[in-house]
Amino acid sequence: MRMGRWTEGLLAWGRARPWAVDAPLVALAVGVAVSGVYSDPEHPGGTWWEYALALVGSVPLWWRRRNPWLVLLICTLPTMALSALAHFAMPQIQVGMAVAIYTVADRGKDWQRLLLLTLSVVGNVVGTRSISGMMFSLVVSVGSFVFGSLVRELRRLAGVEAERARQAGLRAASDAARAVAEERARIAREMHDILAHAVSLMVVQAEAGPLVVRNNPDRAIRAFDAIADSGRDAMVQLRRVLGVLKEEGAAPALAPQPRLSELAGVLDRVRESGVDVDARIEEGGPAEVQAAAYRIVQEALTNVVKHARAGRVVVRVAVRDGSLGVEIADDGVGAGAVLVGGGVDGRSGGRGLLSIRERAAACGGSAEAGPRTDGPGYLVAAVLPLNI
Repeated sequence: MRMGRWTEGLLAWGRARPWAVDAPLVALAVGVAVSGVYSDPEHPGGTWWEYALALVGSVPLWWRRRNPWLVLLICTLPTMALSALAHFAMPQIQVGMAVAIYTVADRGKDWQRLLLLTLSVVGNVVGTRSISGMMFSLVVSVGSFVFGSLVRELRRLAGVEAERARQAGLRAASDAARAVAEERARIAREMHDILAHAVSLMVVQAEAGPLVVRNNPDRAIRAFDAIADSGRDAMVQLRRVLGVLKEEGAAPALAPQPRLSELAGVLDRVRESGVDVDARIEEGGPAEVQAAAYRIVQEALTNVVKHARAGRVVVRVAVRDGSLGVEIADDGVGAGAVLVGGGVDGRSGGRGLLSIRERAAACGGSAEAGPRTDGPGYLVAAVLPLNI
């Protein structure tokens, strides 16, 4: 692990400072070329034009990253001249050519790479005087080409992996943003349901208070107690919903979900508002389904208290045929709404009924509301699959 980090750090340092890699390569190529000319047995010490050709075949490597193909052509001409005029110096001055071939294989265009490989093989086979020289030149040139192609492929794969990681990061950020938006929308729905239900009951009780405070003090006391109970319950539920937002630095978490067993308190407060409630609640299903059923019943009862002017409401929650059925029927004459094609007909209570539809759809179910066919009043019905 330590060696891997050291190697990665060295490679990153080299990528940031290409001159630190090219300078030693140029120095090595020049040194080998000059020493090859100097030790040429046919011309001991060499001549000035041999040194000039050796330098011209090596120094241009400094610009190999800018134009690999042009640098290769410039290095090839003096190398071929030395090969023809000072053959014994040739094997030792191929460092520059090897680096130039490697660079074209690594950074050149496809047609340049193909042409280079073809010329390297044909040129060495045809133009070399001996078998041993031909094999040496082929190993140097083709080996340099293969090595450059390998580095090119590794760089391409690294780019693919980097792009894949970038896309994965973007997807993760998008998923996180979507999750945050969904959680905010869920919290907004929870707060709407909590506040609408509690405030509706409190308003009804407060409006009835002045009428009964003189004629029926006991009922007035119960009304004020109901207002206090509704306010306290709303505060408890709001703290539960918003408590997750107060955890600074903690991992994201969902606020606790209400369950069907908690509907008893909601039903009691509706009864205290003067509405007779006949309820049969069968608990069952995952927490998400129970939470949706709880809010659907709560929202429907809120609409009954606010709009229906009903004297009686029937609540049924039961498991049947792999789903949880929810029905809330009242005998009132207030305004209602009919869910048609995901919308409402525009009468009052539309926002609450839209919330009912959204909660049912979130569980893979459906909901509808409209006038009852068996008598006066309105019916809210929802079907929530249990296998979400």
